[in-house]
Amino acid sequence: MSMNAILALEDGSVFRGTGFGAEAESCGEICFNTSMTGYQEILTDPSYKGQIITMTYPLIGNYGINFQDVESWKAHAAGFVVREVSPIVSNWRADLSLPSYLEQNGIPGIQGVDTRALTKKLRVRGAMKAFVSTKPISDEEAIHRAQSWRGIEGVDYVQEVTHRTSFMWDEGDTQSGEFDLVRGKTIANTRQLRRPLPKADIPIVAFDFGMKYNILRCLRQTGFAVRVLPASTTATEALNYKPAGIFLSNGPGDPSALDYAVRMVRELIQTDIPIFGICLGHQILGQAFGGKTFKLKFGHRGGNQPVKDLVSGKIEITSQNHGFAVDPHSLPSDISVDRINLNDQTVEGLRHKTKPIFCVQYHPEASPGPHDSNPLFKEFRTLVEQS
Repeated sequence: MSMNAILALEDGSVFRGTGFGAEAESCGEICFNTSMTGYQEILTDPSYKGQIITMTYPLIGNYGINFQDVESWKAHAAGFVVREVSPIVSNWRADLSLPSYLEQNGIPGIQGVDTRALTKKLRVRGAMKAFVSTKPISDEEAIHRAQSWRGIEGVDYVQEVTHRTSFMWDEGDTQSGEFDLVRGKTIANTRQLRRPLPKADIPIVAFDFGMKYNILRCLRQTGFAVRVLPASTTATEALNYKPAGIFLSNGPGDPSALDYAVRMVRELIQTDIPIFGICLGHQILGQAFGGKTFKLKFGHRGGNQPVKDLVSGKIEITSQNHGFAVDPHSLPSDISVDRINLNDQTVEGLRHKTKPIFCVQYHPEASPGPHDSNPLFKEFRTLVEQS
């Protein structure tokens, strides 16, 4: 059943369209993602907590949703904005349609929006507070709801998305193997075929600030036995597990609101245990080093961000999703910036000059891709082995 839907921005802009998904309403920061595929991974990425996502690609939903590729224990986006939802789902792995998935997760969607005009507005004006609803509401009230929302700056969303208890990831080795396709044969349970995994011979702990599951899959594929820790775990508690390495995950919101995480990481830096951070983990490390973070105008979200390795000169095409960055001028002399974004020269990688610690702002585990940066997991293993 179609619904009249509305998207209102804090600057007074109003977009009307057709609702899909849940009959619901929500506030969030409106942002845009330039990926052509991967909408399922985007919706379930905890980093999108508190955000209404606009997809710039005009047709979304054609391959449906499957339960094997989710990136978290639930969908976290506040709302979903597209030009057109595909009326047909055509993929052998699909379990249900995109509208049905949003409905199950209580997320309002709106289609029929001029996403080009909306994206241009966000690039010029910057990220804004917004309100989306598939329920009857006036333009004036929708704008008021957008303007009165608290926003994401200074808000700790990590506690809303982290797992509450510690657990070992994939002890039965049933979730982490890469998918395998066998052609020319009829095999039952084809969706369950996975390539063999190496022995999990190195124990590490992974702090869950809003961890994408594919990070855990990649760590296991690299031979790590991964214990996932809630975001509020102390350094002492983490060290009690006697890890050979420490991983700091991605996650949502403003990194400057996470004083407890920064204090914990600052303690871990004093050890000789190798540390690897991704996205929010990179920003937390930057603060633990003594640096500061700042909010980007409209963030980096998509699968085509060019990053330059300043040591090798190599250019990686990366997948990114973040609205904050580390200020390079605030960092101490023992920290080097070894990667930058070629679009705006913001920091994309940090490395400690004397300790086995490094981090990146982007996602080397990106699914569906690109995969230019996947070797960073092997680099982490090498660092752990050497230490």
